[in-house]
Amino acid sequence: MAEYKRILLKLSGEALAGPNKTGFDEATCFGVAKQVKELVDAGIEVGIVTGGGNFWRGRTSENIDRTKADQIGMLATVMNCIYVSEIFRSAGIMTNVLTPFECGSFTKLFSKDRANKYFSKGMAVFFAGGTGHPYFSTDTSTVLRAIEIEADIILSAKSIDGVYDSDPALNPAARKYDVIDINDVINQRLGVIDLAAAVLCMENHMPMMIFGLNEENSIVNTVNGVAKGTLVTA
Repeated sequence: MAEYKRILLKLSGEALAGPNKTGFDEATCFGVAKQVKELVDAGIEVGIVTGGGNFWRGRTSENIDRTKADQIGMLATVMNCIYVSEIFRSAGIMTNVLTPFECGSFTKLFSKDRANKYFSKGMAVFFAGGTGHPYFSTDTSTVLRAIEIEADIILSAKSIDGVYDSDPALNPAARKYDVIDINDVINQRLGVIDLAAAVLCMENHMPMMIFGLNEENSIVNTVNGVAKGTLVTA
């Protein structure tokens, strides 16, 4: 394994849905759990943030107040984390789900001390519910949590396999970057993560590896430095 002690793994909602596009693809989630167990067994501490796009993309709605739409999105990430957490448990990984707001007995309130306590017990720690505030995406909450828990790197697993100079779905000639600086992501408005998240990465020198979740053993390969994704330096 690589020299990472602690990583923050971001799983996009769309990637979790697999070919279904919505909801969960159980085989995909079990594949993630198997790889994360390999990392945890090797002594790497793993935090996880999930997106909510497999259930809700509130910014596309013109009929719902933005604050309420974002709250629905936060709850979508809570559902995702609870589900994926249980898949992890069935694969033999101890887990806990933390949120920035009360969810009854479903989750526990986030604090850095609590997260560190769970890491010390060998648990995979899920950070659900975004930042707890509207107008911030799960990209932003991913970078924020990575900074707070002092992760070595963010591993961003998407349905697309890296950063391109244009949308490869629209431009067959789009060029993929192997390495790109976060300043170039910001200046070129490449959109691979939102601007607020990119600025947080830049200001706090947080590197990120963006790769395709659907490639075989992609998470472990990324940790071992043999992935085919894009390293975003900071």
